[in-house]
Amino acid sequence: MTIRLRGLLLALGMLFIATTQADIDTPVPGTVTLQTPYSFDVLATRVEQAIANHKMGLVAQASASRGAAARGVSIPGNLVLMVFRNDYAVRMLDANVAAGIEAPLRLYLTENGDGTSNLTYRLPSATFAPYGNRDLDAMATELDEIFNAIVGDATRR
Repeated sequence: MTIRLRGLLLALGMLFIATTQADIDTPVPGTVTLQTPYSFDVLATRVEQAIANHKMGLVAQASASRGAAARGVSIPGNLVLMVFRNDYAVRMLDANVAAGIEAPLRLYLTENGDGTSNLTYRLPSATFAPYGNRDLDAMATELDEIFNAIVGDATRR
């Protein structure tokens, strides 16, 4: 199995998990979902621009709706944007190597039936809290500010 195929299967598996989690009425603590007035494609463009504006890296993305469309199947739009930056990665790993599984952090866009779309994300402080590490907590607080700014810019009218 090629590395590219393994990566695709991993991304699809992560997307399946993210899609399942988004449908749960009581999300994981620290999860924020914002309904926006924007269409799915407009929101995706706005989020990608906000990521760049806040000097974070769009590490990867996965979309079951794009994959389905390539097979001729139409489902509501969904997109997981995986976001991080190397200086944070170095700090994270210096604080706790096991926390590396949490990166990159994710922003999840979903299309609603009325033409609007939602943006869901987990606060970095909630993501890293289980490690009980002061250095991770400090880094996560910084990332909370950045993610809140990204989301604010992307969803602002």
